[in-house]
Amino acid sequence: MRICRFNANRLGIIQGDQVFDVTGALAVLPASSYPLPRHDLLIANLDQVRAHIEKIMPSAVPVPLQRVNLLSPVANPGKIIGAPVNYRKHLEEARSDAGIHHNNQVLEIQKIGLFLKANSSLVGAGEGIAIRHPQRRNDHEAELVVVIGKTGANIDRKDAWKHIAGYSSGLDMTTRGPEERSMRKSVDSFSVLGPCLVTVDEMADASSLDFSLTVNGEPRQKANTRDLIIGIAELIEFASSFYTLHPGDLIYTGTPEGVGPVVPGDRIVTEFQGIGRIDVAVRLAAS
Repeated sequence: MRICRFNANRLGIIQGDQVFDVTGALAVLPASSYPLPRHDLLIANLDQVRAHIEKIMPSAVPVPLQRVNLLSPVANPGKIIGAPVNYRKHLEEARSDAGIHHNNQVLEIQKIGLFLKANSSLVGAGEGIAIRHPQRRNDHEAELVVVIGKTGANIDRKDAWKHIAGYSSGLDMTTRGPEERSMRKSVDSFSVLGPCLVTVDEMADASSLDFSLTVNGEPRQKANTRDLIIGIAELIEFASSFYTLHPGDLIYTGTPEGVGPVVPGDRIVTEFQGIGRIDVAVRLAAS
């Protein structure tokens, strides 16, 4: 399935260029009260929701995909995990470009480890990117995103695939500067996710996907996930050795070479094989 959220928190299934409204399937989610769970309820109950979707799909009302406002397909991740410099050519690019490294030492991912992004930075493609520091360089970073579907800690890489609910495409935006990476990447709207969650039964293995990014039609990034330094299963093993992973947790797997600045008024388009296309507008943040 290709599950999305759109407009006023509606649940949808994307088929071709249409979205089928299956919001009624959310009725199967368990009621929750304070304190709220540390995971995403939809992802934690994905099997039950999907079973109900199958029942109501024949009567679901389709809406043209181009007419909806796409939200993040995962509403409440417990955490957003990032994998820095996880493509060899981007590592070389980051070390050679002062505009990227800003006099910070750029270490290999095996040495520097992973980082966390604020959940408040998460948006869908339709919500766009808001630049808060226009006087500084703000870069796009196209990335495959892994959505965790099953709780686990100290997960062995051979078992990692069992803990994946599905995949999405993401933009891990960053403001360049001397501050810690997680701070510069946690600006509101700097974690874009979409257009949908592609469940593992539709894409069992995302370890060899072509993807690209353009800005205003200009090609910037083009790569394949086979070139990841630390692959998907290894990232899950690495992350879970430090954090317990919960349903809905997001792992942004890293970006390839070609990162570059964007400014208000730009449009970023990513295309991910098997996942789809997101068209994201860049604007100036409201003061």
